[in-house]
Amino acid sequence: MSDLLPCPPRSAWLRNAAVLVGLVGGAAFGVLHWFEKPVTVTKDAPVAEQGDTGMVAKAVDAEFEEEWAANGEEPAPLADDLTLMRRLSLVLTGSIPSLQEIREFQAMTGTDRTRRWLSRLLADRRTSDYLAERLARAFVGTENGPFLIYRRRRLVEWLGDALLQNRPYDRIVRELIDSKGVWTTSPQVNFITVTNEPGKGPDEAKLAVRVSRAFLGVRIDCVECHDGKLGSPWKQADFHQLAAFFGQTDFALTGLRDDPKDRYKARYLGQTEEAVIPAQVPWKTELLPEKGGPRARLARWVTAPENRAFARATVNRLWALLFNRPLVSPVDDLPLAGPFPPGLERLADDFIAHGFDLHRLIGVITATRVFQMSSLSENPEAERRWAAFPVTRLRPEQMAGSVIQAASLTTLDAEAHVLLRIKRDLDVGNFVKRYGDTGEDDFEDGGGTIPQRLLLMNGNMVSENVRNNPLVNAGTRIAMLAPDDRTAVETAYLAIFTRRPTEAERGHFEGLLASSKGNGRQNVMSDLYWTLMNATEFSWNH
Repeated sequence: MSDLLPCPPRSAWLRNAAVLVGLVGGAAFGVLHWFEKPVTVTKDAPVAEQGDTGMVAKAVDAEFEEEWAANGEEPAPLADDLTLMRRLSLVLTGSIPSLQEIREFQAMTGTDRTRRWLSRLLADRRTSDYLAERLARAFVGTENGPFLIYRRRRLVEWLGDALLQNRPYDRIVRELIDSKGVWTTSPQVNFITVTNEPGKGPDEAKLAVRVSRAFLGVRIDCVECHDGKLGSPWKQADFHQLAAFFGQTDFALTGLRDDPKDRYKARYLGQTEEAVIPAQVPWKTELLPEKGGPRARLARWVTAPENRAFARATVNRLWALLFNRPLVSPVDDLPLAGPFPPGLERLADDFIAHGFDLHRLIGVITATRVFQMSSLSENPEAERRWAAFPVTRLRPEQMAGSVIQAASLTTLDAEAHVLLRIKRDLDVGNFVKRYGDTGEDDFEDGGGTIPQRLLLMNGNMVSENVRNNPLVNAGTRIAMLAPDDRTAVETAYLAIFTRRPTEAERGHFEGLLASSKGNGRQNVMSDLYWTLMNATEFSWNH
């Protein structure tokens, strides 16, 4: 199989430099103890205070169990710890766990090591950066935006810092809506500047759409041109009055600001001329502050604890990020008055009561039985009712990140050498462009395409990370350093699938390794890596 794999030379100077760093740092030969037994962790990861998160998770589970009982649904059994570890790593860091992390996880003692591992991930820069990018897609989309006054990367970095610090989510949203200053020194301003139109300034209509969909989970933009029909409660005035809160937003020498002289104008259906539209919110008008600038008042109304649409929308989006499927679909189209699915209101209550704490919300959701269940179920309807963990395809960046991480025995986190991290970002970006970016998160789970499968089988991403080279391929290092064939096969399965092989799998590949020597043995391990990376199991979250 290996002689069928395209192995283009690594000619780029950056790739060579990264390889050199790995060699000098001892990455190729400093991991012998990982093949013998789980490492001993001298100091556990800091454990977040559990408080009553377990009680809330049980209350959420009780609502699902009531629905399962009503439908005669038998829930799937709980998944094993390594499967949960893989799930957490994929949805929080965008990559499978490394062999180094697996050994550290296995060395943890006690029954709560999954929760303790979650605490470690929430303190990891990879988590905040990845979640920031996922949320930014809902806040500002994926387009480049105006070249001179928009810096998307700065916004994502700012959001990543806020998530790492676990800044209250309502505060983050208020800073985005009521941002002022220059888009480089005040990154949150980019939420506004992304909509700028030359000669016109920020687009009030686009901002109203972003606020209603991303923060409130309501598609009020469907009435931008006419009143709602077929039972829709929305009127054209509801949309434009919401957009009017951005009517005074303008640019000056000091950056973005509010100009009291500006007014938002629109022409309603049936009218011949534009008229000045007053700023007003479409529901819960009593929550709108009377004092302050237009955007400051809107920001307070959006994030008010009594405005439950904000908490519901956040819960639904976080649920979607953790399951790759929202509780209510589409993710940005929740009913204001219900009915709501099991768990949504309970989670919203807890989110509000604890100051819009995103880390706690993630902790509660991942502590539920719904998140911790296996994907194995004989009933095809089980996933639809959340009686089994939904099986979903990995996103393009998750696929690329997992291939790169599987090829490295060490963890490619913020502690990795800067050249290795730059190389990783470049490789992921190039792969996503060819594989196909999903754009803004719609959480629509579709089947893969033939070009995508061919890219995995024959593209540079996989071929460069499986070829027989001890400097760049973990498979080759495993072949050289593993004390026996059994350990080599098990290590490869852990590094790629985050599980041990079955006896049939182990026996098959042990036989291939046993009949090969020297460089041939390393070629067999390269072929094993290629086979596992192209297996369906690798490209799905389950």
